[in-house]
Amino acid sequence: MLKSSKYIIVLPSPKTAATGRLLFTFKKWYYNACGFNKLGLVRDDTVYENTDVKEAIRRLPEPVYNDRMFRIRRALDLSMKHQILPKDQWTKYEEDVHYLQPYLKEVIRERKEKEEWQRK
Repeated sequence: MLKSSKYIIVLPSPKTAATGRLLFTFKKWYYNACGFNKLGLVRDDTVYENTDVKEAIRRLPEPVYNDRMFRIRRALDLSMKHQILPKDQWTKYEEDVHYLQPYLKEVIRERKEKEEWQRK
């Protein structure tokens, strides 16, 4: 810990850095262990479709929606054939983009706001 006139600066300890690397390694291992990446899916393709998620999917831009549907259909086809993609086509942990999350957060925020207005 370093002190200056106005601020206290806390530097990460080597123990914290090691814990961060360990956590990253575990997340990466778990991502690969789930298996959806072997079918070419990304994490947001596997989200359970409740009403909020369905609305978020409806709001996706057309190219993003089309990419999602392609990945899901390819995964269904591979699953029916009991196959997986070649390893070079698997979705990598570092390349997984959470494309649905911003839309989902917006839908949930709007729903909660609507519920608040209905209570009043």
